[in-house]
Amino acid sequence: MSANPPSLRVAFVGLGTMGQGMARNLAKAGFPLALATRTFEKARMLAKELADAGHVVRAARTPAEAARGADVVVSCVPDAPEVEEVHLGESGTIASAAPGSVAIDCSTIAAERARGVASRLAGKGITFLDAPVSGGQKGAVEGTLTFFIGGEATGLEKARPVFLAMGKRLTHLGPSGAGQLGKAVNQIIVAGNLIAVAEGIAFASRAGLPLPALHEALTAGAATSWALEVLGKKMIDRDFKPAFAVKHQQKDLAIVLASARARGVPLPGVALVHQLLSALEAEGRGEDGTQALLTLYEKLSAGAGPKAGA
Repeated sequence: MSANPPSLRVAFVGLGTMGQGMARNLAKAGFPLALATRTFEKARMLAKELADAGHVVRAARTPAEAARGADVVVSCVPDAPEVEEVHLGESGTIASAAPGSVAIDCSTIAAERARGVASRLAGKGITFLDAPVSGGQKGAVEGTLTFFIGGEATGLEKARPVFLAMGKRLTHLGPSGAGQLGKAVNQIIVAGNLIAVAEGIAFASRAGLPLPALHEALTAGAATSWALEVLGKKMIDRDFKPAFAVKHQQKDLAIVLASARARGVPLPGVALVHQLLSALEAEGRGEDGTQALLTLYEKLSAGAGPKAGA
């Protein structure tokens, strides 16, 4: 534990692929922490592990129980219905969080749904920040996440130490909902990078190139990107375990496409990636990481003979 523990008391709701790493970093930073998730036993086990390591952590059965006495509540859950249940439900944070507290939601949902939650919580004197993240599971574990933040600047300043325990870049983009719109832009670019890396690796493999050496060269040049560095290596290693699952990317891209359609913005590249990932889902691979898109290109490759020479 820190020699001078932070004064803010924190609750964290949602202990999935991203949430566990984020919650661990909050505990390591010394924040007194309450944990809640859909399964109490999961929260209890993580709380015990962190408490045994010397941190001040307790498990709660509901978001309301976790939020009681907290200065800042952080949530990271799959989609808008879960966000609304965590914060506005009968056992949600709205039932117990104190006026003046700050709720940070790191989920990716539609901007309109985030604004609805913010409006309801504001009626109880609770500031809501929509703060979806980029950086994947690796960033969550290492505490290097990027936050796209919408909501009141005063809430961000109060919660800044909590954000900085989980990430390295905080960008306030405007009023409620702006964080979600910023994350939509991120996902548009991520989708383009994903398809580019999958096509490049599929071509290189078919051409018989030494993939590890090629990857090293590509990441040192103009083609480099997070997708190439992280997902490209996973493709080469045939590691399709989910750092970010296909089903979650599909949810995000559906939000992006709906938002773009409402604003009259055509996104043919995003639509293509959405359809290609739908083909993976049809194969029952929604739980795989998005890097599994490579395998679809391999199936689409012409011929079944040996790879062509370089």
